[in-house]
Amino acid sequence: MRKSAQAFLALIVLALLGGSVWAQSKDCALVLMHGKWGSPQNLAVFASRIDAACTAKLIEMPWSGRRAYDQPYPVALQEMDEQVSALRAQGFKRVLVGGQSFGANAALAYMAERGNADGVLLLAPGHVPRTKYNMRIGRTEVDKARELVAAGKGDEAITMDDMNQGKRRDMRMRADVLLSYFDPDGLGHMPGTASRFKKPVPVLWVVGTADPLYPQGEGFAYARLPQHPQSRYLVVDAGHANTPAAAVGATLEWLATLQ
Repeated sequence: MRKSAQAFLALIVLALLGGSVWAQSKDCALVLMHGKWGSPQNLAVFASRIDAACTAKLIEMPWSGRRAYDQPYPVALQEMDEQVSALRAQGFKRVLVGGQSFGANAALAYMAERGNADGVLLLAPGHVPRTKYNMRIGRTEVDKARELVAAGKGDEAITMDDMNQGKRRDMRMRADVLLSYFDPDGLGHMPGTASRFKKPVPVLWVVGTADPLYPQGEGFAYARLPQHPQSRYLVVDAGHANTPAAAVGATLEWLATLQ
């Protein structure tokens, strides 16, 4: 055999072997989102610890501290969908969505509106607009935003006293943006989005015993999800912020069940 032919054959073998290794490394990907006023860096350690089982794509969402609600919720879901589609185009066999706090809220909304993921990871789900509205926290601003949107003035700005885990911050945003996130019956209402999944998929819902949502139990929203044999509701000994760290082991075990 000529050297050129041998070299060509060697390249084919290397390509086949490389393709096999590459395919094995692309079994699972996860679009992972941070919580309110946070950043992708908040989940970097968690992402690194589950990397062997599922490659996490950390993305910055409109509710980050830097972006400060610069886009409405439907646009946030579109940003997620673009990431999911990009990962599928890269060859990942299974693409999940998930996040911590507001990021988990978004994962639920994504499955209700888009439904283009193969599983959902919810770490200390947060953002409960109906509860806040019923407590009259931000109700005046939400009602004003609804009036402006109905009048075709959704681009007018409103300042809202936003709350996150007991901390308050004045946030100024367009009326249509405010309503999209804080409407008590809108995309942020987790019991509603959980009941409207486009399809049944495995869901891991993790909540800490010191989390404000813990007393609500499975009945709050988890029980409204479409049933799936690989779904789990997990309670960990943690608060809202450190639930991801406490959930690493359980997340790896759950991911293994999806193989």
